[in-house]
Amino acid sequence: MVVNVAQETTLRPNDTLPIYEASDLTKGGDLARIKLEDQLYTLRITRAGKLILTK
Repeated sequence: MVVNVAQETTLRPNDTLPIYEASDLTKGGDLARIKLEDQLYTLRITRAGKLILTK
């Protein structure tokens, strides 16, 4: 009995996305401002280690 197993050779879209450390964005603090066109957002790292993004 011969079984052919196909291997996935193409990258999924998530494999090519950039990865950023939240602590790098906040420069070691717990807040960062992120600008998208003319809008400002606030990224906050909570005490529980969660991320909150607000407008």
